[in-house]
Amino acid sequence: MTVIRAFVSRSAPLMACLGLLAIWQVAALMLKTDSFPGAWEAIKAIPSILGDQESLINILASIRRMAIGFSVAVLVSIPLGLMMGRSRAVASFFNPLLMITYPVPKAALMPIILLWLGVGDIAKMLVIFLGVSLPVIYHSFQGAKAIEEKMLWSGAAMGLSAAQRMIRIVLPAALPEILTGCRTGLVLALITMVTSEMIARQSGAGNILFNALDMGQYDTVYAMIIIIGAMGIGLDAAFERLRARLVRWSEPGFEIPLSFA
Repeated sequence: MTVIRAFVSRSAPLMACLGLLAIWQVAALMLKTDSFPGAWEAIKAIPSILGDQESLINILASIRRMAIGFSVAVLVSIPLGLMMGRSRAVASFFNPLLMITYPVPKAALMPIILLWLGVGDIAKMLVIFLGVSLPVIYHSFQGAKAIEEKMLWSGAAMGLSAAQRMIRIVLPAALPEILTGCRTGLVLALITMVTSEMIARQSGAGNILFNALDMGQYDTVYAMIIIIGAMGIGLDAAFERLRARLVRWSEPGFEIPLSFA
């Protein structure tokens, strides 16, 4: 029974995707419209997209922008969130700014950013940075805020400075919450990446998608949606495996090996 449950648990995402594709194919056969090709037609267009050098360069450019925007956001947001969680003065200063910017869709800022920075990579990476920063800051803040004061008092009694306590106590204790924010930010990075490329249509996966839409190549449009969705699923799965390894100690039922006790 354990083996069967493990198989069902691992195959559930694949079965869900296959079920969705089957529903899509049936719906397309029933509607019979050029603007809604079947799942099989979209899947058949994927090899031609990935085999085209220009399309592949565009997709790789999207991944590069996403990676840079996400990385910079994480490097800035984690320290800021931790400081907000441990300092009322820092939290009081930044909370109003975050409350103002949080409800604003980041794509809505794109026209203003384009006026400032043009249509190049910097503008797109800035939008990705803004989209990723808020969830990472919030979860870092919550993780740091939840730490018991006794742990920090013990560190101070051992002679650790404020910076050392932040690195050696606060950061490890808040890591599970931080990685939850990073996982959310990774999905938002993909969304804002595609959205920014749709608005500033110069290169990237969003540019391929909208160019195909303009030319009525609907199989390519849906093929790009599948490719972008597969990118999201793959990145999320890879990050979840990394997260599980990094914070395995925080999972219920985890026991420290006797050799390390």
